[in-house]
Amino acid sequence: MSRKGNCWDNACIESFFGTLKAELCDRKLFKSRQEAKTEIFKYMEVFYNRQRLHSSLGYISPENFEMRSDLLVF
Repeated sequence: MSRKGNCWDNACIESFFGTLKAELCDRKLFKSRQEAKTEIFKYMEVFYNRQRLHSSLGYISPENFEMRSDLLVF
């Protein structure tokens, strides 16, 4: 972490929010705050963590990456 106000402070979360906006929120108009919460939860838990391929993980999902990591631990 660097000093307050440095652009590298929140690079990971800024990247995630950019992806969330591009893949979910920019195309959708939510009727209520609760609907937005539900859709964002589904995006994160069902799609982003279980299905979406991540280039930093060798183009596999985080769930598959964790499963592979668990198999390697003795």
